[in-house]
Amino acid sequence: MVVGLRCVVCGEEIKISRPLSWTCPRATEADPFHVLEFVDDGAAPTIEIDRGESNPFVRYRERMGWWAFARANGMSDDETVGLARSVAGQFSVTPLQPHDGLSDVIGRSVWAKNETVGVSGSHKSRHLVGIMLHLIAAEQLGMLTERPPLAISSCGNAALAAATVASSQEWPLRVFVPTWMDDAFGSGLDVLGAEVNRCERITGAAGDPAMSAFREAVSQGAIPFSVQGPANGWCLDGGRTIGWELHDQLNDVEVAPQAVFVQVGGGALATSLALGLGDDVPLVVVQAEGCAPLHRALQAASGVDAPELHWAELMQPWESPHSLADGILDDETYDWISIGRAIERSSGRSVVATESEIVHAHELVNTSGPPTSATGTAGVAGALGESAAGTLDDRPIVVLLSGAAR
Repeated sequence: MVVGLRCVVCGEEIKISRPLSWTCPRATEADPFHVLEFVDDGAAPTIEIDRGESNPFVRYRERMGWWAFARANGMSDDETVGLARSVAGQFSVTPLQPHDGLSDVIGRSVWAKNETVGVSGSHKSRHLVGIMLHLIAAEQLGMLTERPPLAISSCGNAALAAATVASSQEWPLRVFVPTWMDDAFGSGLDVLGAEVNRCERITGAAGDPAMSAFREAVSQGAIPFSVQGPANGWCLDGGRTIGWELHDQLNDVEVAPQAVFVQVGGGALATSLALGLGDDVPLVVVQAEGCAPLHRALQAASGVDAPELHWAELMQPWESPHSLADGILDDETYDWISIGRAIERSSGRSVVATESEIVHAHELVNTSGPPTSATGTAGVAGALGESAAGTLDDRPIVVLLSGAAR
């Protein structure tokens, strides 16, 4: 069971019963380079996993931080189940299926975990509903008496997921986006009641301007409703359900893959997946050649003792990000420390896909389905490159399809 949170940079620990602790207490404006992960006591579960339960936030509740927080502060298990069904009632386990079209091209069995059928069409809503479960539990326990606005920086699926989850609980949301975001997409956020703020890039200023505006809003009291672990460690809580599901599904079909390929932008998906899946399957993280800050940082960190203590020097913002996979064009990989640790534990690796591989992967997946964005198929691009380079053997691989085509 989860007993607390620990900063992977400085080691600071927070008890799980403490309300609304989503960043390391030692993080400051001058030193923001901290990130929390959940700490488990390793005790055997007391609630039997109900494999017939389709809602992952009910099925895996005893492993989750929001549940441990609620229970530590006096909620009964029945009350937590009711909370999960009220706040996360739309969620269900997403399928893992063989993908014949990709198998034919890549030359080995390919299994696809399909997150395009999830709430709001991507994995992002899992991260955000985990935060919302924590907030609503705190509210019901009398620990949160007002509703400050939520805030998120995003250019696509994360914004839609945030607006969907916030709207379902009638919680005000401020979304910070780049100027190039599609107007139709912005209109969709308006319909869901989000306040959309377009942020212009300033010449000579490094980093994402939407992220800068988001951080300013948080400094003024907004709750970070983010899919970035350093901004809100609770986003990793809900994201872990993807890994737990995948672990159980692979056992069900008796498949032992040589690797799971996952696309990386800000990095919360890869981090959460690895935390849930465990270390038995190598994690292969994929970025586009037009924006690969994670790959560059991991290369720079090779041979560096305690790279987490050199965050600012190693994780540099990418200049002029560009790719068809625009949802992974984060200037920085915010969860890069956790990803680096997961790669090391699982004997995984980082790869960079060429733009032609990004385009090819998008075409391949959409030829035989499901309809998926170029961002959501970017992990497949990494598998194409690895196959062409001869670095894969004949065993199956797993890819994540994470964003529905729009």
